[in-house]
Amino acid sequence: MRTVEQAAEPAGSEPSRRLPMPALLALATAVFITSLTETLPAGLLPAMSDDLRVGESATGQTVTIYAIGTALTAVPLTAATAAWRRKALLLTTVAGFAVANTVTALSTHYPLTMVARFAAGVAAGLAWALLAGYARRLAPTGLEGRAIAIAMAGIPVALSLGVPAGTFLGTAVGWQAAFLLMTGLTLVLIGWIAAAVPDFPGRRADERGPKTNPLRVPGVAPVLFVTLVFVLAHTILYTYIATFLDGAGMGGSTDVVLLVFGAASLAGIWIVGAHIHRRLRALTIAGTLLVGAGAAVLATAAGEPALVHLAAALWGLGWGGAPTLLQTAAGNAAGDAADAAQAMLVTLWNAAMAGGGIAGGLLLDAFGTGSFPWGTLALLAPALAAVLAARAHGFPAHR
Repeated sequence: MRTVEQAAEPAGSEPSRRLPMPALLALATAVFITSLTETLPAGLLPAMSDDLRVGESATGQTVTIYAIGTALTAVPLTAATAAWRRKALLLTTVAGFAVANTVTALSTHYPLTMVARFAAGVAAGLAWALLAGYARRLAPTGLEGRAIAIAMAGIPVALSLGVPAGTFLGTAVGWQAAFLLMTGLTLVLIGWIAAAVPDFPGRRADERGPKTNPLRVPGVAPVLFVTLVFVLAHTILYTYIATFLDGAGMGGSTDVVLLVFGAASLAGIWIVGAHIHRRLRALTIAGTLLVGAGAAVLATAAGEPALVHLAAALWGLGWGGAPTLLQTAAGNAAGDAADAAQAMLVTLWNAAMAGGGIAGGLLLDAFGTGSFPWGTLALLAPALAAVLAARAHGFPAHR
């Protein structure tokens, strides 16, 4: 669906076949900030707990409240802002992160911190629903998947490099400095977006047509189901990877394992970006199998460091392109209802992230650290079955 974008092009002009890299890298930085804002407290829990005068489990809920803010508001806010100019909405969303991270850094009261984190989650709900569509609109026809892959590269960079760097900075000069650095980066990004990212119109009410329920569009429901189960499977393992490695006698290697995971994720997103337009179905099946292979190795050979690093590489290679694959599949399947489908995907994604922490805790209490990869495998089985079954719609064999 390119009618709005084509209308924005000068009459008689030939659309460029080159990707607008400065604009896409600005979107990737926005994705990086969105992802890192969510996960940064994970590496700073002890220091934050001391200053906020609450336990580490309570401080850990700063991640949960962020995900809840995203899940509760993504759909209604996406609908409410559908008519906004896209650039104005993007700038407003990024400014929301600057305010929320600044309040988080300066707050000495737990309730105020939780309000700021919820507000950051609200901004994230808009960001996740907006950024993939923005990248798609920036791209020439046929290169939309590659554009989304570039924008989504901010996720593995945040997880593999941003969280360790933020943890190091927080340990060296205080956790507040890590959040203030995020604010500084966000202010730079606002200027970058203003200078490099083109604007697009929102959709007027008369352009949106009847309010189609995305779930009634063939293919959307399977994509949303796969998103929920796949992200839940990944989050159980990722959230508790330090606990799992400690139980396997590799507690001192968590940073290296995450670095391997992150490097493989970057490779995965590059592969997906290069081939998604023609091979979305095959890449989704391969990604699910790779994550499953990594989980299987962790389940059966957790005591062997070399095999654990191999498992992290397989897991990262399969996971890196998942955001691009799932968002592209949702947009392709939904057609005119793409905005609503993306908002639903964001809601389910964050519900799965919040649920992964809860499910992992239940597994830990009931079965111990060795249960995490088995739980991941159990969830990946129905995800793979849904991808295989959605051959006509959702994850089609031919486009």
